[in-house]
Amino acid sequence: MSGNSLLTRWQHSVAQAATDLRQLSDAQARRRPAPGKWSVKEIVGHLIDSAANNHRRFVEGQFQDALIFPGYAQDAWVSGQRYQEAAWPSLVALWAGYNDHLVHVVRAIPPALLRQPRPAHNLDELAWQPVPRTEPTTLGYLIEDYVAHLEHHLAQARRIMTAGSPPRAPSHEERQ
Repeated sequence: MSGNSLLTRWQHSVAQAATDLRQLSDAQARRRPAPGKWSVKEIVGHLIDSAANNHRRFVEGQFQDALIFPGYAQDAWVSGQRYQEAAWPSLVALWAGYNDHLVHVVRAIPPALLRQPRPAHNLDELAWQPVPRTEPTTLGYLIEDYVAHLEHHLAQARRIMTAGSPPRAPSHEERQ
């Protein structure tokens, strides 16, 4: 894990996305891009679920030799919690606040624990970018994977948010 640069990127991604998400009305956040696809509300709900599940993994991963954790039924969690009906400002605040806390949690993990090879894991099943079960991995990798997953879904939400909007020139950050 690249340490402070990852944490800085993570914090920046969350802060920028929270600002952008707060600009959406509830109706805009509820709009589905296609039948059977998640709305921005549901994407944010999924990211809350991901934060909750990974919070436990980040903490427990410090105190056990193996990185073996239970998964969760993502679609069932999203539909079961009825995110479409939740108060939009509260969802954004919960998601941003939870990620701020996770940054705090990760910052407190000793670097040696982040880099410690873990031969036993199930990141072939859990990780967004899976690690073969035959290859060791690290807690640092799990955290990097969480941030990459978060950024993937934020990009998905941005595509939904800008669908139907007039084209715009890419920002300096997007061109790099």
